[in-house]
Amino acid sequence: MKIVVDDLSSPEIARFLDEHVQQMRSITPLESKHALDLDGLRGPGVTFWSVMDEDTVVGCGAIMRLDAGHAEVKSMRTSQARRQGGIASLLLDHIIAEARRMGYTRLSLETGSAEFFLPARRLYEKFGFAYCEPFADYKPDPHSAFMTRTL
Repeated sequence: MKIVVDDLSSPEIARFLDEHVQQMRSITPLESKHALDLDGLRGPGVTFWSVMDEDTVVGCGAIMRLDAGHAEVKSMRTSQARRQGGIASLLLDHIIAEARRMGYTRLSLETGSAEFFLPARRLYEKFGFAYCEPFADYKPDPHSAFMTRTL
């Protein structure tokens, strides 16, 4: 497996991300869905990585610049068939290292508060993220959990 910076131009990553957005829409009310679509992930200040197993996308994640020292983790996803295989941990470790290398001193994220998102919240806790108040443009939302950590 390898982690690569992805320019989001392949049909495979477009399908992978569309599945992510559709799944989030099926779980979370539309007004509480904060997953970025393909155009949002192509925006300025976003670095996107794909986890590749040969030619197959098995995971992805991104960081979005909030300010000079603060970035947000976005679009963390592992393919359904590869969950519980360590891909998310490998990717999150990579994202944290890259955020440090880019000069960020804080990483924050928004994830769901529903039971479905419990494995994600546990992963983030394992990597030192703690629950926090909404950051950036987020507002309090019963469907969201906000987490942050210093680097």
